[in-house]
Amino acid sequence: MITENGIVTRTDQKSAWIKTIRSGACEGCSSKDSCGENHNTKEMSVTVKNTLDVETGDEVVIGIETKPMMILSFLLYVFPIILLILGAVIGEHLAPTLNLNKSFSAMIFGFSFFGAAFLVIRKKQSSLTQKDEFKPFLVRKKRPSDSQHCKIS
Repeated sequence: MITENGIVTRTDQKSAWIKTIRSGACEGCSSKDSCGENHNTKEMSVTVKNTLDVETGDEVVIGIETKPMMILSFLLYVFPIILLILGAVIGEHLAPTLNLNKSFSAMIFGFSFFGAAFLVIRKKQSSLTQKDEFKPFLVRKKRPSDSQHCKIS
């Protein structure tokens, strides 16, 4: 599970808005420039279900499961390449039937399948964003540190 610390900035009965400070996980991510977040600032805001009855000002840990992240990574990075190669192979085999140059046919079919992969991803995006397993969630509410309650003698 991927986790991140944050502070609750606003709540209602169903949702909590969490402000997190971008960590090293974001800085090391190869998709940080294309994920839709503004990377000029260090702060991010995430909306999660308020399952722990948190209140404004609470320190929390939010998380997302690893399996959905692996599925999304496959869908975004591997699936288009597979379709590109599949299209090129199909194009090369269909070239004699279509009376085309094999390389040209492979290129046309490969790029067409590659483009189709992104159409499939775009279509699949709306259904995946509705599933709870692909959304971040509250892991736990952090306790105030003991150092705040210690008296110096």
